[in-house]
Amino acid sequence: MKINRHDNPKPPAKSEIKPGAAVWIIEKENYGTDKYRQGIVKDVLSPGGAHPRGIKVRLKDGTVG
Repeated sequence: MKINRHDNPKPPAKSEIKPGAAVWIIEKENYGTDKYRQGIVKDVLSPGGAHPRGIKVRLKDGTVG
């Protein structure tokens, strides 16, 4: 997976993200852009402990990124 200038060079591990945490996400269709969204984590969706692009979450408003 290619990393681009918009990616976080050191995304947080799954253990660092908990429901209720304030986060910035990027939706899949916006990869490679500056179109980030801020929200509160409802669910942590990623099965593994780490991922090159970050941990997938669902925000309280239903947005996934």
